[in-house]
Amino acid sequence: MGDNHLEGVSQEMMLEWYRRMASIRRTEELAAKAYTLKKIIGFCHLYIGQEAVAVGASAALRATDHMIAAYRDHGQIMARGATPYSVFAELFGKESGMTHGVGGSMHMASKELNFWGGYGIVGGHVPLGAGSAFAAKYTGDDRVSLTYLGDGATNQGAFFEAIAMAQLWKLPAIFLIENNYYAMGTSLDRSSFLTDLTGRADGVGMTNWRFDGFDVAEVYQNVKKAAEHARSGEGPVLLECITYRYRGHSMSDPAKYRKEGELEEHQKTKDALELAAEHLTESFGVSEDDLKAIRDEVKAEAKTAYDEALAAPDSDPSKLYDYCYVE
Repeated sequence: MGDNHLEGVSQEMMLEWYRRMASIRRTEELAAKAYTLKKIIGFCHLYIGQEAVAVGASAALRATDHMIAAYRDHGQIMARGATPYSVFAELFGKESGMTHGVGGSMHMASKELNFWGGYGIVGGHVPLGAGSAFAAKYTGDDRVSLTYLGDGATNQGAFFEAIAMAQLWKLPAIFLIENNYYAMGTSLDRSSFLTDLTGRADGVGMTNWRFDGFDVAEVYQNVKKAAEHARSGEGPVLLECITYRYRGHSMSDPAKYRKEGELEEHQKTKDALELAAEHLTESFGVSEDDLKAIRDEVKAEAKTAYDEALAAPDSDPSKLYDYCYVE
């Protein structure tokens, strides 16, 4: 593994990224368990396998920057700073959840973290990402807006309209496609003639490039470069980040459409935690014992958060419609 993309990355940064990715994975593993026990109702889309994308992207942005996502959002908001407890409490419909238990799995959001959701309509959130970039440009507050979307969302009309407008107005926006090669159960090459999705941006003249999203440091460097471009006033950037999800589209999907051995190959050669551990041991001299200690701490923290969230008071049904309309 080359170290050229470790330029400007310290041991402290890589350890924090490793811890955060481990925390996301363990939280998602426990969420899967909770779903099978019917502690989580409705849909539940897990982020296992894609942790490096969200952690690297969040590290490359400022805390004041805007972020918006689709429905595979647990890991993304945790990368931004949400705790395992706040995620579990929301998944379990508890008053102490990040949106008081009324949003649930697909609608994670936090005003404090400038993370504006969590949306269930495929591609429907992309104009909202462009809108937050428009607000940043209009007020001149030097923010950028990052919108996460999947490969399937790039076939939606709302996506095309949003990137066309963003490019026309030179909005400080980053559109980050997490290409995990499956839109629900349909592989990319069965749903799109273009399999290099950066071509979507060529049609509107938008700056674009693609990169692998398995190594957190590589994601960090690419999103940092895109943020500098967008913040400078040069206009938006479309990034295609190649990644892979280990679970099905949602918890109800057994993912039998994968080619035999495909998942195992990714886990063996491109696992985000293993690649980060390799950096830490080979480039920074961190011992395997230290990494195991981090993993053990993360497991304990996630288990405590799970148990405490499960025991917390349920949301108050009388407040169900409090956030639908302005008083």
